[in-house]
Amino acid sequence: MSGPLTERRQTILKLVIQEFVDTATPVASETLVRKYRLPVSPATVRNDMAALEELGFLTHPHTSGGRIPTDAGYRFFVENLMERTSLSPAEQRMIRHQFYQVRGELDQWVQLACAVLARTAHNASVATAPRAEQLRFKSLELIAIHETMALAVMVFHGGIVKQQTLPIEPGRTPEDLRRAAGIVSDLLADTTLSRAEELAATATFNGIPLSDFERGLVDLVVRAMQAFEEQAQEQIYSDGLLEMLSQPEFLPASGRDDAERAIERMRRTLEILKSGRGLSPLIPQALASGGVQVIIGGEHGEDAMRDYSVILARYGVEGAIAGVLGVIGPTRMAYPRSISTVRYIASLMSNLLAELYNVNARPSEVETDPNGDQRA
Repeated sequence: MSGPLTERRQTILKLVIQEFVDTATPVASETLVRKYRLPVSPATVRNDMAALEELGFLTHPHTSGGRIPTDAGYRFFVENLMERTSLSPAEQRMIRHQFYQVRGELDQWVQLACAVLARTAHNASVATAPRAEQLRFKSLELIAIHETMALAVMVFHGGIVKQQTLPIEPGRTPEDLRRAAGIVSDLLADTTLSRAEELAATATFNGIPLSDFERGLVDLVVRAMQAFEEQAQEQIYSDGLLEMLSQPEFLPASGRDDAERAIERMRRTLEILKSGRGLSPLIPQALASGGVQVIIGGEHGEDAMRDYSVILARYGVEGAIAGVLGVIGPTRMAYPRSISTVRYIASLMSNLLAELYNVNARPSEVETDPNGDQRA
């Protein structure tokens, strides 16, 4: 019988995980006693490791007497044994400096976040660009470009602009266009797609029916919002492939079979990072969640992700704009450092976006939630 998960067994589990993460080799009881000066014999530790194996927290390769953690062991470690750490003040200053050098260049933030995450966490990184949490209409402008043609400039919250030409009747003056655009702008101001569709169906403004031209403009805006929502599949940016492939899991030990397995793992990793397969379903979950999300090995819905752990956090301005960033690597991961890195960079990105949107940044959930490390 395995017996209870005593304090000593929890300590041994923690040490096995720390040692395996550091060395990537199965951990023997003698190693723990000698290296960590445990006040018990190797035989006692061996018995406790056997009990932890029965509980499902450890396992052992067929070729070794040492133990390695299971997904359940990593999960228990993350939720119960891991010490919460922070990046050093020097690392935080260096990262802040890098971001503030490009603080006015939003398009560079995601690439920089990926680069810093990969270098700091020593694994591959992933991120999505910040985008409006829900597309909201802001204003419409009509510009005559020909007596029978106008350019519609549709502006949405979050800095999104859509342009489209539309036919107009000959004889419409610039003042006619400004008036019609003003009515549509007032009617649809700050609306989401669902609300815009409702207003398009009623086709009135302040109780007065819209003209055919004004109804056409409302329909134009609704179609633009529908097209945006249909195309809103998140593009996942990545970096740090070499960081990840330098891990021992991707290096062949010896023999042809080991080499073929290593090549297959590399191919699968390239496919995951290039296509987003296995990662795409996690993005909406992370956007809807607070804190740092940790998904370990077999907890993934897809079999292709069973050898990987993913750590994700949402960043952005509440109710306005948001994105997701994180790291992916083998389940043998330095979870405390990876989590603290993701948490810090998500907080930094949130503060930068708050400055850009000229709002008072609320304390980020990824900074303040002590129980934010959870299964997605």
